[in-house]
Amino acid sequence: MGTAERREREKEQRRNDIIDAAEAVFFSKGIANSTMDEIADVSELSKGTLYLYFKNKEDLYLAIILRGLAILQAKFEETLKAHESGIEKTEAIGRAFFEFAKTHPDYFQAMLYFESADLPYDDESGYAAECLSQSNHTFEICARAVQAGIDDGTIRPDLDPMKTAMTLYGVSVGLLQIVSTKGQMIRECHNLNPDELIEYFFELIGNTLRTQIDE
Repeated sequence: MGTAERREREKEQRRNDIIDAAEAVFFSKGIANSTMDEIADVSELSKGTLYLYFKNKEDLYLAIILRGLAILQAKFEETLKAHESGIEKTEAIGRAFFEFAKTHPDYFQAMLYFESADLPYDDESGYAAECLSQSNHTFEICARAVQAGIDDGTIRPDLDPMKTAMTLYGVSVGLLQIVSTKGQMIRECHNLNPDELIEYFFELIGNTLRTQIDE
């Protein structure tokens, strides 16, 4: 291994170490209550070193979101290959998203920040543009599943794949937020089981997407 290659690997390792430290701080305190000083302490690096790799704590938070998006995309790609029909692919991707939110709640909450924050997407040197690109890839995977269903006749041909993908994402996020924050209220006030509500959601979406011949 040459000197330049070794230095690049060391630089990448340090960058990942900083992100690891930032996750520990952000996920325990939230981005608003966290400081670069705290991240420097956890990473055992100077604050100046952190700024060599990241512009500010928001840029560092976006690097964390990028990790979460990469995990989600990998799950979607794996799911896409594991099922045959388009309707099966679409439902499985939806279930993979709900599973991701359950098993990686911190990444899921970070992604919600990405969706709601006013970020400099045109800054090619920052992480916002990378996050946007990664997010678009995940939408494209879902759109491909819908298109596959249109092509094989299991999903209605009048649907627009990308519009459908974005709509399914929006509704899924809304339901996940309601279930995670209002689960007890749903049980006590509406006598509903949140898990059954999620299954009803998939049944409702499936009936909406399917063609008549798939019923």
